[in-house]
Amino acid sequence: MKLQRMNRRALSLGALAVSGALALTACGSDDTGSSSGSSSSATAAAGSIKCDDAKGQLLADGSSAQKNAIDAWVKNFTQACSGVQVNYKGSGSGAGVTAFTQGQVAFAGSDSALKPEEVTASKAVCSGGQGIDLPMVAGPIAVAYNVAGVDNLTLDAATIAKIFDGKITNWNDKAIAALNPDAKLPDLKIQPYHRSDESGTTDNFTKYLIAATPDNWKYEGGKAWQAKGGQAAAGSSGVAQGVKQTNGAIGYMELSYAKDGLGTVAIDTGAAAPVKASSDGATKAVAAAQVVGTGSDLSLKLDYTTKAEGAYPITLVTYEIACDKGNKAATLPATKAFLRYIASEDGQGVLSGIDYAPIPDAIISKVRTTIEGLS
Repeated sequence: MKLQRMNRRALSLGALAVSGALALTACGSDDTGSSSGSSSSATAAAGSIKCDDAKGQLLADGSSAQKNAIDAWVKNFTQACSGVQVNYKGSGSGAGVTAFTQGQVAFAGSDSALKPEEVTASKAVCSGGQGIDLPMVAGPIAVAYNVAGVDNLTLDAATIAKIFDGKITNWNDKAIAALNPDAKLPDLKIQPYHRSDESGTTDNFTKYLIAATPDNWKYEGGKAWQAKGGQAAAGSSGVAQGVKQTNGAIGYMELSYAKDGLGTVAIDTGAAAPVKASSDGATKAVAAAQVVGTGSDLSLKLDYTTKAEGAYPITLVTYEIACDKGNKAATLPATKAFLRYIASEDGQGVLSGIDYAPIPDAIISKVRTTIEGLS
């Protein structure tokens, strides 16, 4: 995805990002319009956030993949709008959608668009309306590993599928060795980790395997992990922790969790060079995403089989799910104010500095218009 007008400046990590001052709007008598002095990669000018009549507690739940982005956004937003408390639990996409359709949260985060039956269920809590998908965060799903002595690792879709399906069980397997002729691969058992909870990260990871190597991944896919064997852990943080603690482990997680000693796999996509997980790689992969939602729904279709140079194929988009109509009067102002901020240039500008990718301008502009129409 090309970040057209949004690519105005580079952030400290050198990834694509955006900024651009919005009109300064006072958010209360204690709003000075100055930033707090926190990290430049996760800070927006407090005065650029429009609070309107937002107040009270805003409850939300869902995607753990976007939790680090939400945390950065909440910090900036609540500094500006001191009358609002935003509580995002990050229990996983499945839990978030359930909480939304049961009326427990004002909005939910999901790495998969609403299914038809979930849209139907949402009509019970969206009086006169329904739940809609608003793409807000893009990010690569890293295949992270912990193998002592192996600093660089390349895998292709078929090999990844066989590892997670228990068909390749040792790190010095000939299929892995063929892709890594210069690596000293140990005679060590592979310990694959997957999500124990229903997860949009799992959904997107397995969509990649289904699309890129259908002969080696025979499962239907979805938010629940279907292959047998392996180790299970809750949330992206749980998978990351399990891989960190286990020599020989490998797992899939949103890139911002692949830190502190974990290596990330470069994917052989058929392009001239293998592609490592990065914000820029996710940006290039989502460039071809198309809006397939109808009406005010903005769900996207991704190309998991891309061979474009530098495009990282295992990429997800996290949606914020809200009612198009029928939002609760008590939380509507805060919901719109928060969603407006995170879709703004400043809000999207936070993302690349914390290993996410902004939504391209052609799509995020539609998101902004849709947010203003929420009622």
